[in-house]
Amino acid sequence: MTTTLPDHHIPGPPPTERPRRPAKRVPLGDYWGLVRPRILGMALFTLAMSALLAGSQTPPWSTVLLGVVGSAAVMAGAVALNQRLEHTTDARMPRTTTRPVPSGRMTPGAATRFGILATMAGLAWLSATTPAAVVALALVSWMLYVWVYTPMKVLSAWQTPVGAVAGAMPTLIGAALAHSATTGMGLTLFGILYFWQFPHAMAIAWLYREEFAAAGLKVATVTDPSGRAAGWLATLGSLALLPISLLPAVSGRASAGYAAAAVLLGGAYLILAIAFQRHPTQRSARHLLRASVLYLPALLLALLLATLPRG
Repeated sequence: MTTTLPDHHIPGPPPTERPRRPAKRVPLGDYWGLVRPRILGMALFTLAMSALLAGSQTPPWSTVLLGVVGSAAVMAGAVALNQRLEHTTDARMPRTTTRPVPSGRMTPGAATRFGILATMAGLAWLSATTPAAVVALALVSWMLYVWVYTPMKVLSAWQTPVGAVAGAMPTLIGAALAHSATTGMGLTLFGILYFWQFPHAMAIAWLYREEFAAAGLKVATVTDPSGRAAGWLATLGSLALLPISLLPAVSGRASAGYAAAAVLLGGAYLILAIAFQRHPTQRSARHLLRASVLYLPALLLALLLATLPRG
């Protein structure tokens, strides 16, 4: 559903704010922070793009908008519950201590209530306005993120491939809005988002490896501090993206111009992943992280431009 990996901002100085006592009334801005808007925005962007790209015909904009609104609520609920479940580990990491719950500005109970209400409202909205497949996929995505990926983060480094499934689910939800969740394009978009997450996640895992270790999170850079495992995961993920991203052009759904863009973007992503694999440093990880943030929207926009106009 939401991108299942830690927030993809470029690391800066660690926060110095000390935990405070819970406020009697939670400011609206803290609810905004509770849903991690950058992660939520990226998930909704991929959902909307998938809705526009997956079908043989572009669905009405009203259909896409209804699906985005309902999915936003379900995703917000999932992220809020994730933060509620992880507030003790978040309190151990400088990069997350200022989030609403670990900082003490919001109680765990308030986060739980918000998460449940947002989830229920989103599912009700989707049930009333979208096909049943959208509702089912949104629910599966929510369950994977909250009840599988979240607890797995402290248990096994397999959290990354498992969490990437939840992170790629917005593509299938969007495709289902166009009645195309199981079509070739729908599955291709799922594959793109799935493998994109590996270099992205491994770059973050290296940059924050000491914090993750202190919090007890079993990311690849904690279970293998040398960085070899993270480097290979990043390289294999970016390598898999090249043939998968070319499938729309091979199938005739996209133009040669898109194929050229996919090769250029994927090639640059792969080169930076290999550089990170060969020399895992803060510099190489930061370059890979920046590339990951640019790669996905650039590729999807190129694909959209290459497939328009359609009926």
